[in-house]
Parts: sequence; C-alpha cells; structure tokens
Amino acid sequence: MESSKDGLLPRRYQEEVFARAQAGNIIAALNTGSGKTLISLLLIRWISSLEASKEKIIIFLVPKVALVEQQGNYISHNTPLRVIKLHGALEIDLTDRAQWKKRFEDHDVFVMTVIGVRAHLDELHEQSPKPVEIIKAYPSPPETYTDFPSPSLWSCLQVFEKNIWTELDIPWNAIELRYHSTLHNLGPYAASMFLYDEIEQHILCVRNTYMDSTHALEYAAEMGLPSQVKLKPLPPEFWQIQQIHIDFGGWYSLERSTSDLSIPLEWCTPKIRVLVALLLAYHTPEFQGIVFVEQRQTATCLASILPMISQIKGLIRCGALMGHGVNSDGITKATPASHKNTVESFRRGDINILIATSVAEEGLDFPACDLVIRFDPLAHMVAYVQSRGRARNKTSTFIVMIQQGDTTHLSRYHTLKMAEPEVNKIYQSRNAPPNHVFDEDAADDIVGPADLSERERYVVESSGAVLTYDNSISLLNRLCSLIPRDAFTPPHVPSFSGDYEATLNLPSSIPLPANDLTFTGPPRRNKKEARRAVAFMAVKRLHVLDVFDDFLLPISRSKGKKTEDADGRPMIDVSEVPIQMDVFVKDPWTTGRALWIHPVYIDNQLAAGLVTGTQLRAVNVFCNSSVHTAPGRPMVFEDGQDEAQKRRLMLEFTKLGIWLRITARPFNNTLGLFLVPLTASHEVDFDVMELLVAGPRGYSDWSVINDNDFGNLMIMNMNQFGKPLLLRKIRDDLTLSSAPPPGSREHGHSTYHHYFTEKWTRKTWVARLPSAGPLLEAQILPRSFDGGYPLDPTSAGALNTVPDGLVAPRDCCLWLAMSPNVRRAYEILPALCHRITDIYRVDRARFELGLPPIKEDLLVEALTIPSADAGYSNQRLETLGDAVLKLCTSVHLYNKYPHRHEGQLSILRQSSVSNFFLLARAKEIQLETYVSSECRSVHTWRYVESVEKSVDPFAERCTPRQYPRRSLQDCMEALLGASFLTGGIPIALHTGTALGLSLGGPIPWPIRYSRNPKVSPVSRYFAELEERLGYTFHRRELLVEAVTHPSISSTSGGPSYQRLEFLGDGQDIVERGWKYDPPKALSDAFESVMGAVLVDSAYNYDKAAAVVEHVMEDVISVLSPSIAWDPVTNLRQWITQAGCSKLTTQKKTRLRNGIQREGVAVLVHGTMIVGPIVAISQSVSKFVASERALALLRDSEGGAELLSQLCDCREDKIEVEPTKSVATSGSSTPASERFGQQDVDKTLATTEEEELEELEVVAALEIASEVDA
Repeated sequence: MESSKDGLLPRRYQEEVFARAQAGNIIAALNTGSGKTLISLLLIRWISSLEASKEKIIIFLVPKVALVEQQGNYISHNTPLRVIKLHGALEIDLTDRAQWKKRFEDHDVFVMTVIGVRAHLDELHEQSPKPVEIIKAYPSPPETYTDFPSPSLWSCLQVFEKNIWTELDIPWNAIELRYHSTLHNLGPYAASMFLYDEIEQHILCVRNTYMDSTHALEYAAEMGLPSQVKLKPLPPEFWQIQQIHIDFGGWYSLERSTSDLSIPLEWCTPKIRVLVALLLAYHTPEFQGIVFVEQRQTATCLASILPMISQIKGLIRCGALMGHGVNSDGITKATPASHKNTVESFRRGDINILIATSVAEEGLDFPACDLVIRFDPLAHMVAYVQSRGRARNKTSTFIVMIQQGDTTHLSRYHTLKMAEPEVNKIYQSRNAPPNHVFDEDAADDIVGPADLSERERYVVESSGAVLTYDNSISLLNRLCSLIPRDAFTPPHVPSFSGDYEATLNLPSSIPLPANDLTFTGPPRRNKKEARRAVAFMAVKRLHVLDVFDDFLLPISRSKGKKTEDADGRPMIDVSEVPIQMDVFVKDPWTTGRALWIHPVYIDNQLAAGLVTGTQLRAVNVFCNSSVHTAPGRPMVFEDGQDEAQKRRLMLEFTKLGIWLRITARPFNNTLGLFLVPLTASHEVDFDVMELLVAGPRGYSDWSVINDNDFGNLMIMNMNQFGKPLLLRKIRDDLTLSSAPPPGSREHGHSTYHHYFTEKWTRKTWVARLPSAGPLLEAQILPRSFDGGYPLDPTSAGALNTVPDGLVAPRDCCLWLAMSPNVRRAYEILPALCHRITDIYRVDRARFELGLPPIKEDLLVEALTIPSADAGYSNQRLETLGDAVLKLCTSVHLYNKYPHRHEGQLSILRQSSVSNFFLLARAKEIQLETYVSSECRSVHTWRYVESVEKSVDPFAERCTPRQYPRRSLQDCMEALLGASFLTGGIPIALHTGTALGLSLGGPIPWPIRYSRNPKVSPVSRYFAELEERLGYTFHRRELLVEAVTHPSISSTSGGPSYQRLEFLGDGQDIVERGWKYDPPKALSDAFESVMGAVLVDSAYNYDKAAAVVEHVMEDVISVLSPSIAWDPVTNLRQWITQAGCSKLTTQKKTRLRNGIQREGVAVLVHGTMIVGPIVAISQSVSKFVASERALALLRDSEGGAELLSQLCDCREDKIEVEPTKSVATSGSSTPASERFGQQDVDKTLATTEEEELEELEVVAALEIASEVDA
C-alpha cells in the first residue's frame, strides 16, 4: 500500500477496516493503541486523491483538546495536505464569514474539537494483543504508625479551634476529609506531605487577600478618596500556623531534591509496600509503567514519595499527570515546576513510572507499557478497558490491586471482565441491518416521504444563503443566545407547544410586534417536523423584519478584517497597515516658480516679509508677542537674470538669519521659504540684505555705532564665534588693563586682559585681544529653536527673565547688519512656521474632506498627535469624540434596526466604533495627509523643500513623516469632539458623515426621527419620578419600558428596558476620572430612563443632557464635566514653560513594612523630587506622582528655588512662573544662600512615609464614619 513508502505498514485488521470504510460509512471502535489514527490517515489520503474531492474540506473530529495537536501533527507529517488545528480559544466564531472563508481557502484538513463529541468505550478487536491480568491483594492499613516521628504536622494543627479556620476562610473540613483519605491510602508521611502543600496554598491565599486589601486602602489614601475596603487584621493564630508550616518545610516541601531524605516503608501503608514489591519484581533497565489512581493528591504524593523509598531509590523515576494540568500539547500545567513536561519526559524515557489519573487512560500518545497497575479500585467499564489498553506489548502485565476481604470491588472487577465480550458484540452489531423496531421517540426522528415532499427552501438572492427545515431551529437558538441577561432573568429560548401542529413563542426581549412573536405552523405527521416547519416560518419572517441579515445570521462578528460596516457600505482592508506608518503630509513650504510676499507684523509693527511659493492666508499666533501675517501678494521680477540674483540673495540672507537666531546645525536641502526685510512700501529691501550677506561674520567699524544701537544691535565675539550677543552699551570707563571690581565674575584676576586670556585660550586657539580700546556690555542671545505656541494666548503665562550679562573687549567683537525687527522676526519664525503649517493642513482638510465650519483652533488641536509635543494634542478631544461617536452610533442603530435586541445592537455598535473601523475610514479619506506630528523643536531646520518638489515644481506639496497608525483612529474621534464643541450634535453628524462613519447622515435627529404627536400621559405612580427628573414624558409607554426589568418582561410580555439602556449609556466624561476606578456607577435602569428621555424629546440632545445634569447634579459638582489635561501633561507643560528639559518619570521600588512594591517617581535632572508613588496601576501611579510634583514646584515659598537649584538647562536665564503673592519671597538674601543643597535634599527626603501614614489614618476615619452613618 501507499503507506508502506513512509514506513507506515498497516496490519491485516487495519486493512479490513480501511476497505470497509471505502465502501461506506462505518463506526470503527478499536482498542487503545490499535491504530485508529493510521486507518484515518489512509482514508484521508485516499479521499484527497479522488477527482470528486477537489476543493472539498476534510473534517477530523477529536474529543479532547490534547488530541487536536497530536493528531494534527501526525496528519501534517504524513501527508502533503494543509492542516489546521482548531480548539478552544483558537476556534473562529460561526458568524465570522471572512475568517472562515480564508480558512477554507488556505487549508485542506480541519482537525478540531466539537461540542457533543464524547469519548466512549472503544470496541475490542480480536487481533489486538491483550496483557496478562493479575489480581494483587494487599492488607488493610493499620490503626496507628508507631514508628512515625511525633508530633506530626496534623497533631500540631489540631490545637487550633475550628472557628480560626473559618475566620481565615480555610475549608478545614474538606482538607480533613482528604487528609484522612490520603492517610488511609498512602500512610502518614504522604498524608502529611499533602497537608503541608494544602496549608501552604491557603496561607498564600490569605496573605495575598490581606495584601490586596492593604494595597486598596493605600490606593484610596494616595488618591484622597473614601474606600469601601475595610482592613481586618489577621488573627495571631494565623502567624502561628504559618510558623508551624515553616518548621515542617524541610520534611515535606515538594520542591526539595528527592535525594535529601530516604523514607522507610514503615511510614507507608501495606498497599504501598505491595506496590514497591511489584515494581521491584517487574523492573528492568528499559521498562516503563503506569500506575492509575483516582485522586489528584494521591498522584502528586505517590509520585513524590516512591523515588525516596530506600528499597527502590535510584531505580524508579516518577512523574505525576493530572487532568487539570494538561494543555493542548499534552504538557502539564498549574502544577509545581518540577512536574512540568511530564508527558514528554515519559515519552522520552526520562521517567519510567507515570502516576496518573483517568486523563492518561485514552487519547495521549504514550509508548506501550510493560506494566500497568490499577492502584485504586475500578469504577466502570471505560476505566477498565482503556487503562488495560496501555499495556499492549505481548509481554505486558495488567495488575488490579484490591484490598484483602473487599468482596465488593473484587465482584465488580469480575463483572466488568465478564461483560466485556457482550459490549464488544453490541458495538460490532452497529453495522448490521436494523430490526425496524423503534420506540416513539426514535420514530419521531424519521421524516416520512409525505413530510419531505412538503418541505421548502428559502434562498436569499443577494447572498445565496439558504434556509432549510434543518437549520431553522438552530438559527432561532443563536438569535436568543445573544440576548443579554442577568442573574434574575431566565435564559432566553424559543418555546414550542403542540404536537403535530406546533406553535412557536419567541422571547419578548426581541423588539417585535406582538403578532410577530408568536407563530403557528402547518400540520405535519411528525412532532419534530412540525417544530421545524414553524421555525422555518419564523426565520423567514424575521429576515423580512431585518432581525436576520442577508446571510441569515442574527449578527456577524469578525476577529479579522471586516468587509463592510453596519450600514452595509464596503470597507477597505487595513490589516497590512504597519504599526509605524510612513506617510506624506500636506506641507506649504516651497520656493517654486511663483513667489508670494506675506508681511509679518509683531505687536502691529511691520517686522519682515515671509516669501513662499504658496499663497498663504492671514494667520495670527502668540509667541510672547502678538504676531500676524497679511495675505500674500505676488512677487514680480524684471527678468530671468534678475530673478536668479534676487533668489540667491534671499537664500543666503535667510540661511544666515536661521544660523544666527534659530539653529547652528547645517542643512543642505533647498529652503522652503525666505524671511526678508521690507521697505515701508512692503517691497523687499535687497540693499539691506546685501549688507548682511556681504559681511556674514560682521563688521569691525565701530565709528558708525551710537547710543541708538544699544539694546538693538547684534554682535559676535571673534573668540567665541557662533555665540550671538546683544549690545547693551559701550563702557569707555573700562579697558583691558582695568581691574575687575569685587563681586563681578571676573573678580580674582588682576586685569580684564588676564581674565580673557585665560578664558578664551584653548588648545587650538590663542585668545585674540586688542592692545587698547574700551570694553562693552552685552547679553547672550539664545537661539530660538522652540516652535511651540499656545492655542489660547490668555493661558500663556508671562515669563520673568533675568538676562545673563557679560563684558568683552569692543575691538575683538564684530557687529552684524541685521535690524532689530528682522532679528525679532527670525526669533518668532519657528512658531510662525508651525502655526502656518497647522492652518494650511486644517484648510486643506476642511475643503477636501468636506468638513463643516469647525473652529479653527479646535481643528488644529484635533489633528495634532501627542508625539508632536506641541503643548497641546488631540488627547482631550479624542476622549470627548469617543463618547460622541458612541452616542451618535447608538441613536442611528437604535432607529435603523427597530426589531433587533440589545445584544445585536451592541455588537453592531462595537464594530462601528472599533479601531479597525476607524482606521479603515481614515485611510479611505487619506486622513493621514493632514496630521501634524512634527516636534516643536527645530534644532534641525525642517521647513525645506522635498526632493520631489525640487525636481518637479508642479508636484503636490507634501513632505514625508512617520507616526503610529493608532494616531489616525485618535484623530477621527478628536474631529468628532471638535465638531461637538463647535456646534453640538448637528455639527458632529455633519463631520461624521464627511468622515464616512455610520451615523445615519447629516440630517439633525429631530427632523430625521419624527415623534408620535399623540400624547399619552404617564400614570400617577410615575409622577414623583417625573418631578425628580424635571421632565414630563410625552409618551407614557417609553417610561414604562424604561423601568421594566427583563425578568418581568419575560413572564408578563411587553418590552424591557434593554434597548433603551443601549441608547442611554453614552455619557461618561469627567475631569478627574483617572482617579476613580470603580465598577459601573450607574444602574441599567438609570441608563434606560435617560435613553427614554432622549427618545421622548424627539432626540433633542440638549434637553436630554439637561435632564442628565439635573439628576447627576451632586455628582457633577464633585466630578467637574469640563475636559481637563491629565496630570502628566500639566507637569510637562509647566516644566517646559519654566525652561527645563530634563524631566523624567521612572519606575522605582518602595520598601514599606518590609514589603517591596514598584511605583513611579518624578525626577528633575536625575534628582527625585516625588516618589516612589504606589497605586492601583502604573498609569495611576504616574498621574499621582506628576500631580504632587507639580504642586511642589508651583509652591510659591520654595518651588521656584527648588527648580533653580536643580535645573541648569538655560545659561542665559532662569524662568519662573509669576505668582500672585511675593511677600513670602521678598528676602534680599541670594537664593543660593536661602535655599541651599541641604534644604533641597531635605525637601526631597521628607513627607512620603509620613504623608502616606496620615492619609491612611484619614481614609480609615472616613470609612469608619461612613460605616457608622
């Protein structure tokens, strides 16, 4: 046969079974190890070779998860077919069409588990070898073990009262029962070992529970929040129990080496002594055996003590295998580390005795064993036949151990042995022709020809889905299984009544008219056929009502790619979009063929002209001054030569300006802009530019400099070239030969000449000093590489700046021909370019995407991702937009699918707000081209032309960038948030429609969804509820529905609140929500009432929101509904404005009460100022630490001094946020003397431990007061 080529030679009986399987369907039940898998493999090879089997799928079903991997690997290794293994969490949802289609296309054989497949008794076969069977009797266990050391662990634990175990929530009664069972079966040492391990697990559980409560209380204290956790101290007996457990650790720990201790047989039961004798009698160097036991603790303890018994020590290598610890690979889990990989070790021969429960009886692939012992009595035929099947060598022995005098188990064994041939005949008779004698239930499974002729088929033309009598009931069950329910609601199932004319009642939780909840089918001659007929009618009707989609499914889920949204519109595949995207974003910076001049004004004074190849509209920006530009006008040249010369001059001038005032780093790309001086008539002043370009290093003629240049003229010291200075004044009273006055930085040197010579002389440079001439005062001009600007100028705090002054010889300095206005223009150029870029992208997005008139700054914020570090980002708007998206989608789906229940709607909504959906829609509209991700710093000048634009002047104005794909999803939600802040729900609907979201279109809700004009007043029983809501219902039935629990609806009929609850759960934004991590705060009933208000008000969101605010007034007063920055962002913004760039947060451990816990600390220039803070999670710890650090740094009495001690980022100035009160810091003593390093260290070292203890006391008092109340 074909299999012989691979070394797989079937036996004759296997060939016979294979031949019968080729002829027709059979059930082949064979012994364990008799080659069922080989027969299946032969059948798979034969079927796959048939012409009729092309494009067909082979299904291989197995009863256990472990067999999926084993059989799948076997088929893959021995056939060229493509095999997929499916089980458990790897299974695909039945409604996931896309994933199933892909699986069917990519695989030939499906090896999988299936619900309802059970492992039953295997049929015996004459050709399969049988082992020798022996009954081995053993004496009963003694009453006491006099040789066992005393006191035992059991006797030590007996001194504690039972109420102590109850108080510790330790199930002592169960432990006691299993202890005596192990003592009776194995002896005192094994029983003590079990007791030791069991007590260890419970001690760890009690300690972990106590520590969790402690951590929860600490967390509440850290947050300053009341806590519902009541910390109950552990009784002193717990610590005594723990110490007893520790004292016995050297004797009973399962983790110790087996060579540490030899166990005498006197510590074991006679049953183990007989077992040891059997192992010695049958032991050979290559032998392997299995000992079957009933209980897990027996397997664990027996596998531990056998290798330590002196008579067989070194001969027996044991492993334990229990059912709860086997994964799909047959590798044990949830057991001690020394027990892992037991199955693989037994296969390799590393262990020769396997102590196993029933899990090893069938399924796992083990080598044939020389010895199989039933250590515990046989319970049923399955255990007898399957465990004996492990002993399938010709010389194997199967031993059943039975206690002396136990006639019950002895009789059971003989009964099983005698009944085995009869069971074999029953299985073999399954292939015989039936006797045609059926009971009534069996007859009901047979559909007669008359009923078959009356069956119908329903085909959906759009999808080809087919409804038949056979699948209709399962479809209804699937629909009902999706209806949510709580513990008070019975399961939702379709109900059938009647015999040969069935009536079907659907659950009232399906929102259908009453006449569509009950169906009466046609009469049939078979009861089950009558049910199928009425179910067929129901599914047809439910498809018409859109309860089932065109694929005849109640809902379609997909863990992979989706092909359409909730409205049926196609979606692009974004599964291949990388996590980090390379994109081209809109960019206005080019100096192409046509140039435009845009005047730049600083504080309403003309400063310079911005020349670009893009006509820009007027923009405003605040960067320590009010800056705005005027609309551009075209720049005219006389001819080509004139244009080339002037372009070259503007290029050189702009490069010099950028080098002098922004960044000293070189750049080779073509500039995307020119910043040039303008005349009073707004023409480019080429003469002024020529002066700077002609003397790029400066001029030495000081005769033309007068007092008007003081504070305006930029100069450069030849000894420190590249470090621009601003001239303050010329000191004719000081020369190089003058002595520095006391208190100056030059004090300590005999003359200024000596000071400058020492300071400026380096290895490759000799200080250049004039022989005479005055000194001049100057201040360092730091380069302005920060391109950040505030969106709200009123929130930008002014900075108190202390300039860094110096003196230098006048004649070793050169002055630069750049006017003050132009210098200031270059200083604000990074921020101006940043703002122009943002506005350009916003304008393009608004026009090209068809966005409504959203506020400009909100659009900028929505399209700026956090990595830009711009001082603002779309994080706040994304949080708001997420809620807006959820609400708008809920309203649309609620109305689009009026007959779908909450479970269906929730799944639809999830797919319409998922990251996958948002990413697909963002890629469709190319949203990535409008996103701002550039860092605010321009240390490297980035406003240059791309290579494409330099080569092709007509190329689209774009520039390459890289950012995460997650940013696109956030931008989609942030745009919704920005539109909601601009114009509420109507503008949000316009925006969502432009973005391709499933919101139902731009028509406002009150117009789109009409309200029944007829008023139905509510009952007087609801008058008080209406009064508390502050709202009078137009339609009574909505309020009744909103307060009807599903359990009431299922018995009395009528709708429940589930659909309204789906509608009312979309408002969940609070300012400090990160501090609170509670379970669901509002009940389902509250959400449903709010949903009812929204529907009853004709979807007037403002009115519904007013009701919510009124009802939640006490909560909102504490949890401000305004959108706020998180503490980390607040801290980073403040520290950046203060001029510091060395702020970090790090994970650090905190030792408290002898316990180490990981927290988060805040560091400034490597010095920890707050922390480590430990909270419920790392993110919350980071928030708390940042909040405290900001409070410390903002402290008017010490925060500024603390930062000045730690920070040296800016040599030229120390910036602090102005405070309203200066009385506390009005001392004339220098800060370095008032706030020295010792004070800094003291400030950092105090408060953490004491503050936490105080907070815990306060929290405990608050809890106590709440309990008393």
